[in-house]
Amino acid sequence: MPGINEQLPFHPLRIAVLTVSDTRTEETDTSGGLLAGRLEAAGHELARRAIVPDEVAAIRARVQAWADDPDIDVVLATGGTGFAPRDVTPEAVRPMLDREMDGFAIVFHQASLGTVGVSTLQSRAFAGQIGDTFIFCLPGSTGACRDAWDLVLGLELDSRYRPCSLAGQVPRLRHLCA
Repeated sequence: MPGINEQLPFHPLRIAVLTVSDTRTEETDTSGGLLAGRLEAAGHELARRAIVPDEVAAIRARVQAWADDPDIDVVLATGGTGFAPRDVTPEAVRPMLDREMDGFAIVFHQASLGTVGVSTLQSRAFAGQIGDTFIFCLPGSTGACRDAWDLVLGLELDSRYRPCSLAGQVPRLRHLCA
């Protein structure tokens, strides 16, 4: 049966949080703040946090720098996944992926369907890997980030989750799913 095995040791991940927004500041970034708070409360390390404008070059530069940083295992990006003209996160990040995690979008939308109904269709949330770094691109709403962490990522990034978690695909933790 899938779930957290409390008898196993917890291995914290080093997670960076990127907010994509033309208008948010550190003080008004409730979505990035929620993700940072949730990941730290779960026992993970907040490796970096930044805000970039809804511009392809700015998004790519920050994501690539973090993907190249050996001290970052996972990037959580929030914002720019909708259908507004300035929402360009998928266009910026998808071409950078070595592998896309198709199942994340499916599971995220199933979870989100339960909280926002068919409004989940307004999100182009997705995930994948750039090298060995996982990146999850989430909507900019605080509620969507809460759904993503509480219903999907909090479990899948916990090394104690069985049958296996994504933590076991981080190079320094690959022995967890051997």
